[in-house]
Amino acid sequence: MMERSADWMGEARRDLEHAENDLAGGFHNWACFSAQQAAEKSVKAVFQRMGAEAWGYSVADLLGELSRHACIPKAHMDAALELDKSYISARYPNAHPSGSPSNRYTEQEARRHISHARAIIELCAGLLSEVPPG
Repeated sequence: MMERSADWMGEARRDLEHAENDLAGGFHNWACFSAQQAAEKSVKAVFQRMGAEAWGYSVADLLGELSRHACIPKAHMDAALELDKSYISARYPNAHPSGSPSNRYTEQEARRHISHARAIIELCAGLLSEVPPG
């Protein structure tokens, strides 16, 4: 398997930028989803660097698996749990009892999700610098 951690981390950073643009445009649900995607891809970058495949979309599950190899602070695990709640519900109207996702997310939530994603990306960037290519 070709080692592509830089590609995964590059996309994580672009997704974070996308989340920030969504926030600026008032697309709060999409900012939350893009933040979740950014965090997910940054964790997958670390697995790539280790020479492992990471499956799934839950940032919390991925960080849980990564915690077998590295110290993952509780604050980051809590942030991942919150981010995961936007994986489906930020996109699909039938994830809510009524209304569309665009009416269910707030600016404050979007800002918090972006902050969570940024923290997880920074954690993973640090881990990437410590892990020799596997």
